[in-house]
Amino acid sequence: MASIHFPPLTKDKAGLLGLFSGAALAALLIQPMRLLPGSSAACALAAGVYAALMLAGFRIGKKLWTGAPAAPKETADACPKILDTSVIIDGRVLEISRTGFLEGDLIVPSFVLDELRHIADSADDLRRARGRRGLDMLRKMQEELGGALRVEDVGQDAADAEVDVRLLRLAMDLGGAVMTNDYNLNKVAGVAGVPVLNVNDLAGALRPAVLPGEEMTVRIVREGKEPGQGVAYLDDGTMVVVENGRRHVGETLDAEVTTVLQTSAGRMIFGRVKMNENRAG
Repeated sequence: MASIHFPPLTKDKAGLLGLFSGAALAALLIQPMRLLPGSSAACALAAGVYAALMLAGFRIGKKLWTGAPAAPKETADACPKILDTSVIIDGRVLEISRTGFLEGDLIVPSFVLDELRHIADSADDLRRARGRRGLDMLRKMQEELGGALRVEDVGQDAADAEVDVRLLRLAMDLGGAVMTNDYNLNKVAGVAGVPVLNVNDLAGALRPAVLPGEEMTVRIVREGKEPGQGVAYLDDGTMVVVENGRRHVGETLDAEVTTVLQTSAGRMIFGRVKMNENRAG
């Protein structure tokens, strides 16, 4: 025969059940007391017994009759993340959102959207390409994230201020954090006490550590700023500055890491051509 399963009671429901049970028991017990001589004393005793049993029933019900654990405490909603122009153009915020690690709503202020449009209409080819990439990334985020991404007409009360200042003011008003790749905005927000989520910092934390003395194979693609330097790039875009690499532009060689610099602007690796490299000058 199939057994019948009843849903467990919550504390509140169990307390009410105990209260009614105590009341029913009290009602049964006070009936004989009404027949006792001295009606006033009997009524007072009956009222006391009635109240005591009701209270006991309420407490016992909450303690023993509930089969459900205590309800978990409500957690505060995650703070909104306000996206600036640089992080939208970068595009990695979409990849981070796909992983599920980014909680809370993503907000694109209308003045940031206006800045993206202005960049996309620039006469400079590079700026125009960056602006159009930002608009394309924003469209992809709207398609994939749905209601989690909102373009809001906010921050108009400070229309005469710079975009960075308006972002910080908006973050303060909403109790949110600014998502950016901009080095200067990152520093100013820190001084102003506004939480900052820097995608470069996150990427740097997830990269495998590179230590001085390690060897890596790189392709020198151009000359460096300093005499004799050559510049290479890793697959993730990290710049590698190779001492004495200038004469090896266009070649693939082994380099030894000498220094690693990690900042909010990104990571740079400095190295030198291995001493056992026998290449013609």
